[in-house]
Amino acid sequence: MGLDYEEFIRGTHLGVFPSWYEPWGYTPAECTVMGVPSVTTNLSGFGCFMEDNIVNPEDYGIYIVDRRLKSADESMDQLAGFMFDFCQKTRRQRINQRNRTERLSDILDWKRMGIEYMKARQCALRRCYPDAFDDIDFSSENGSEGRHGKLSRPQSIPGTPRVGDDLATYDLAALSISAELPGVKDQDEDNDLRPPIQLKMKTPPSMTPTIQTP
Repeated sequence: MGLDYEEFIRGTHLGVFPSWYEPWGYTPAECTVMGVPSVTTNLSGFGCFMEDNIVNPEDYGIYIVDRRLKSADESMDQLAGFMFDFCQKTRRQRINQRNRTERLSDILDWKRMGIEYMKARQCALRRCYPDAFDDIDFSSENGSEGRHGKLSRPQSIPGTPRVGDDLATYDLAALSISAELPGVKDQDEDNDLRPPIQLKMKTPPSMTPTIQTP
């Protein structure tokens, strides 16, 4: 075709990945980074991550099909509904949605996702070899305690998401988009004003190791 992979992805309108099961799912993540809306499911790691951290993922071009609680026929109807609704959007609405989708690329950067991989590995090691660790448990059960809030519906004016001062920078679930991405400007109507958006916040766990006495 004479196209590189990025050109191919950016040339599409919508990625459709209704996985029955997928531990993470790079294809919808790649679409998101390229500013392409996508359809995923809540049986994929990507879909669960977005569902847990974003209010109304559809506003950001992330359509999540429910394959946990719905029957096969209901899931197919929901998938068809997402695709139909997308096809009904005007050109301006599609452009706005692509801009919003690309704003999520910051939270999928490897510099930040790599931290989550390291945390998952440490969690697995602690569960397999609990006696080898004396300090605080960083498992998902303990790490999820604290303050919570989801990425809100997208704001239109101003188009720059802002950072909360009290977020822990090393925790992906506490990150917020720090600066306006180049070439990304929302064109929604003037009356569509919303507060600055933030990602889900968590209280960072204590880094002080436990001291054992003889």
